[in-house]
Amino acid sequence: MTMQRIGGTAALICAATYIFGFTLLVTVFAGSGFGTNEIDAAGVVRFTVENQALMITWNTVIYVLNSLALAVLVVALASRLKSKSPDWGTMTLAFGLIWTTLVLGAGMIGNVTTETMAALAPNDFEKAVQTWEALHAVELGLGGGNEIAGGVWILCVSLAGLLHRAFGKIVVGLGLLTGIGGLLTIFPPLGEVAGAVFGLGAIAWFIAVGLALLFKRDELAAQAAA
Repeated sequence: MTMQRIGGTAALICAATYIFGFTLLVTVFAGSGFGTNEIDAAGVVRFTVENQALMITWNTVIYVLNSLALAVLVVALASRLKSKSPDWGTMTLAFGLIWTTLVLGAGMIGNVTTETMAALAPNDFEKAVQTWEALHAVELGLGGGNEIAGGVWILCVSLAGLLHRAFGKIVVGLGLLTGIGGLLTIFPPLGEVAGAVFGLGAIAWFIAVGLALLFKRDELAAQAAA
C-alpha cells in the first residue's frame, strides 16, 4: 500500500473521529453540562465522575486517535504537494505537525483531567470543579476552543491544491470554506457558528481528501506508471 493510500485511510479515520465526537456530544452528553451555551462545570464534573470510562474513550478517540491519524495524513499530503511545489509541501507539513501536536496535547490533558476529577470529587467536590475549570481552559487553548492551527493547515493545503492542481474542485472548495471557518473562531461573537462550520466542513473535507487519495492517482504517479 502506497503512502497516498495510507494517507487516504487516515483521512477517513479523522472524519470518523469527528463524527463519533459530534454524535456523543448531541446525544449522550446533551444533559451533562457540555450541551449548554454556558458550560455547567458542576454538571460536567458529576457526569465525568459517573462516566469516567466513557469520557476517557471520548477524549482518546476525538483527540489521541485523531491526532495519530492526522499525523499520517499530514505526511501523505505534504509528500503529494512536494512533488508539485517543494515550498508548499514543506509549509503544509510544518503547519500540519503543529496542529497534530496541539490536538494530541489536548487529548492527554483531557484524560488526565478526567482521572483527576474522579479522584478529587468524592472528597472535595468544589475543588474538583475549580480544578476542572482550570484544566479545561488549557485543553480548550490547545485544541478544543479555537481552530486556528487546523484552519491554517487546511487552508494552506487547499490553496496549494488550487494553485498546483493537486486536488479537485470539491476538495479545494471544502478546504477553503473549512479553513476560513477555523480562522474565524478567533472572534468570540463568531466562535460558535464558525466552530460548527469548521467541524462539519472538516468531516466533509476529510472524506473528500480520503477518497481522492484512495481512488485517484496524481499526475506524477500516472506518468511514472505509464
